[in-house]
Amino acid sequence: MSTTVATPDADETCAYCGSLIFDHDPICVRDCDDDCGSPVYFCNYACLSAYIDENNLTTGDACEWNPDESGCC
Repeated sequence: MSTTVATPDADETCAYCGSLIFDHDPICVRDCDDDCGSPVYFCNYACLSAYIDENNLTTGDACEWNPDESGCC
């Protein structure tokens, strides 16, 4: 799976809060389960985390640990 790497424009804004990403510590995210579409930029990890939480992007994507069962995931 190939992806083109490019530096975003200086006026690129955060997908969550709308701040200019280069005023902070930017993060680029791609959905490579869906043909590595266009990148989405966040100005920092806090905005990425809030975006994930608000859109329930972890629901069903992680193992559940039950101390009453044997085994681990």
